[in-house]
Amino acid sequence: MSEVIKVPGIGDAEGEVIEILVKEGDTIEPEQSLITLESDKASMEVPSPKGGVVKSIKVKLGDQLKEGDDLIELESAEAESDQAETQPDDSQDTSDGQPVDEAEEAAAPEKETGQEVVDKSAAPPSESVKEVQVPDIGDGKAKIIEIMVSPGDSVEAEQSLLVLESDKASMEIPAPFAGVIESIEAKLDQDVQTGDLILHMRVKGESDSAPGTAASADSKQASPKADAQGKDQKSQAEPKAPAANAEKDKAVPPPVGRPSREGTKVHAGPAVRKLAREFGVDLTDVSGSGPHDRILKEDVQTHVQGILKQGKQGGASQGSVGGAGIPPVPDIDFSRFGEVEIKDMTRLQQIGATNIHRSWLNVPHVTQFDQADISELETFRKDQKTAAEKAGVKLTILPFLLKACAHLLREQPNFNVSLMPGGKQLAHKQYVHIGFAVDTPDGLMVPVIRDVDKKSLLQLAAEAAELAEKARTKKLGADGMQGACFTISSLGHIGGTYFTPIVNAPEVAILGVSRAATQPVWDGSTFQPRLMLPLSLSYDHRAINGAAAAQFTKRLGELLGDIRSMLL
Repeated sequence: MSEVIKVPGIGDAEGEVIEILVKEGDTIEPEQSLITLESDKASMEVPSPKGGVVKSIKVKLGDQLKEGDDLIELESAEAESDQAETQPDDSQDTSDGQPVDEAEEAAAPEKETGQEVVDKSAAPPSESVKEVQVPDIGDGKAKIIEIMVSPGDSVEAEQSLLVLESDKASMEIPAPFAGVIESIEAKLDQDVQTGDLILHMRVKGESDSAPGTAASADSKQASPKADAQGKDQKSQAEPKAPAANAEKDKAVPPPVGRPSREGTKVHAGPAVRKLAREFGVDLTDVSGSGPHDRILKEDVQTHVQGILKQGKQGGASQGSVGGAGIPPVPDIDFSRFGEVEIKDMTRLQQIGATNIHRSWLNVPHVTQFDQADISELETFRKDQKTAAEKAGVKLTILPFLLKACAHLLREQPNFNVSLMPGGKQLAHKQYVHIGFAVDTPDGLMVPVIRDVDKKSLLQLAAEAAELAEKARTKKLGADGMQGACFTISSLGHIGGTYFTPIVNAPEVAILGVSRAATQPVWDGSTFQPRLMLPLSLSYDHRAINGAAAAQFTKRLGELLGDIRSMLL
């Protein structure tokens, strides 16, 4: 008799299935762990209330479960023992008191039936190719961040095939059955959803007959000599089955409550896997200290600290050769030198610091410096002050910079690209969206103006003022800071001459603008006072070479020097 084991009381919260500790056909004991659930606060193993044989598993990795949900279908050990006690009595009643002649008559058709069963069980199992699809992962999509098998690999049921990552979690997708990988249809970094094809697997067909069927057929084929002799033979043959099962149980020990850690399979929750990716840590190198060798966040942090210490020790004796990382800044107690006040960075400052650090480490920066003569542009800007006021906007130098840079991104499209993750392809953008840096009380923000090349100077002035105000009043949403092709960072309202802005990856260039100043410029016969604007163009040297950067700043100076040239 089978029954469905359900999730016990875990409160009102839900938990995610991050590990399935048994498989179909396993013999389990009472209180043996079935699955591991992970909630926002803790992870827990769910035990079986009774022993028996697992007939089917009702959950998949990544499922969200709550109290009362189905876990497994279990054939209880009590039902099997009752059936084993009842079955000999039935067979004995069938043969008891039957004359020898009638027994021989009844044996003839049973021989034929038994022969068919034997032939069927002896037939080689057939093979078929089955599709493996993405199980139910909700309504959203997830990216394939790791493929854990290759064509030709033999996998067991519930063995992990690949790892998916969504906005909220990472999950391993298990094999729904055992077999050999025929072909892999999914690719790394591919976005998939529920029902998408992952791979094809060659599966061996199972025989329809049970081992006990052939044994019963052989016993029926034996010619009965007498009732007493037949009873003796049955009494001698029947105890052999439990003995054989006992030997089998000794040869294959029951599950110990967790899958094997062979190969690259490790036990860690989504938060731990995300932390490991941020540190660049291979989880197979980390020793787990949690239950059943589960890897915790503290294990990853300890592993990283160990690597940094090794790198520091190696650097002392070998210099920079073979270093394992950048030496950390020493931890200093500043209160030893005077009074200090520790304040937390704002969330915006923390995000900005992370993004800038990532860009600085990943992008090989080069900065091209130049000057633009904006004397005539400044005269034109002041002449249009009345028209701008009528339109309700303030015409600053920023709209001119936006318009000139948008013109250049169309003219020199190698600046309007982004490197693809593999580093061997460039994404050429057919749109021109430009971000501009805004200094707010909480930190630096970069609103993005879309389709700059299609808007007038007054439109750009109005939109820039509106976005800057939203940034300062914390009303600028995430969409308003995404999708830029190029960024302008202006310090003209503060001062200075030149600076080296950091590229806002995945963009490949950023323009830094300082305060314009009147300088003497030689016109061939005399020095003339001209308003010169300092320009600093930082760029990703993997995508842009120095000659192209010099041409960009030279051409930008020409456009700003005579804005009429943008109309050609």
